[in-house]
Amino acid sequence: MTARLHIDSAQRRARLGLRHRLASGAAVGSVAEAASAMVVLHATDPASTLLQARARVAVSTPATIEAELHQSRTVLKLLAMRRTLFLVALKDVPMVHAAASRAIGEAERLRTERLFARAGVAGGSADAAAAHLRDLEAIGLAAVRARGEASTAELTALDPRLGEKITMAAGKSYEGTISVSQKVFFHLALDGLIGRGRPRGTWIAGQHRWSPIERWLPGGIAPMPVAEARTALVRRWLTTFGPGTRDDLRWWTGWTVAAVKAALVAAAAVEVMLDGGVAGFVLPDDLEPLVLPAPWIALLPALDATTMGWQGREWYLGAHRPALFDRNGNAGPTIWVDGRVVGGWAHRRSGEVVVRMLVDVGGETTDRILGEAAALQAWLGPTRVSASFPTPLELELRG
Repeated sequence: MTARLHIDSAQRRARLGLRHRLASGAAVGSVAEAASAMVVLHATDPASTLLQARARVAVSTPATIEAELHQSRTVLKLLAMRRTLFLVALKDVPMVHAAASRAIGEAERLRTERLFARAGVAGGSADAAAAHLRDLEAIGLAAVRARGEASTAELTALDPRLGEKITMAAGKSYEGTISVSQKVFFHLALDGLIGRGRPRGTWIAGQHRWSPIERWLPGGIAPMPVAEARTALVRRWLTTFGPGTRDDLRWWTGWTVAAVKAALVAAAAVEVMLDGGVAGFVLPDDLEPLVLPAPWIALLPALDATTMGWQGREWYLGAHRPALFDRNGNAGPTIWVDGRVVGGWAHRRSGEVVVRMLVDVGGETTDRILGEAAALQAWLGPTRVSASFPTPLELELRG
């Protein structure tokens, strides 16, 4: 039996620095390039999305990144893997949409139809509720196309049918009501008919406006067979995050074990040995070691695509999970040195970016980290950012 190639953690960290565009000289020139290099960027937290781009784009300001998102429109926000919102380069949208968004859309549609039926919408039958949802979607899509760009509230005001209220969890202590428009525009986006546009307010605002998908993709999202898209997505993940384990990939995609195994086979992934005797996978043309990059540092935001890229994180995170992740597994702001997490940071209301080392990195490296914190502080200017899911260390540093 041929022995499996061993790829140690030092080599994994070298790949991380170079392929995640964090190492010295590895930065890219645009947000779309940064998103594509990472396969996708997390977009749940608006501030984090821009800060992820800043960490990987050679020269940027909040204004230049916003311009690419909302004027040039080179990227699109999609609900995809693990039912999470991501920022996707336009060229990768068909792949991500077919590989993940469509299945989520089908499952969510069934859930919404059952919700409508239980709430007595359109008489309460399942078929009538499904037909009513389709009718509302047609109304909502026409409203978006007529306005070109508008918030959910603005679109709801255009037609009383979109303002219809339904009761959720009737009779429960957490009973509440929602407008059907919330579900209507949610499904239109999942189906790739509309997209999330400019925020309502500054670049850290969580609410957004909707626009027709044609604003990004004139012909709409090109169809792609699911199996082909999943194979392509696995190849892209292995290019950026490989070597990784089957569990890493299953967690990142949110797919079943069977779907992950099938995609790895279709991608012709090669099994290798990682430190600790764990089996990992790489692409067949990615077996040669990379030259270690020059020393580098990075201050990455909460939910950064690098920090959240693997389920097994010990090889870069060490013992720092309790301080830098919340109880639900959401990563907080982190400090990186040569592919390792060495501390965390926070942005105080005073405007100061403060750091905390969790390991001794030496005086010279500490000075470089402090210099990067000052640069980040200047980049943020008058804006104040904090994670949507604060971690113990971030809360402590905020004061």
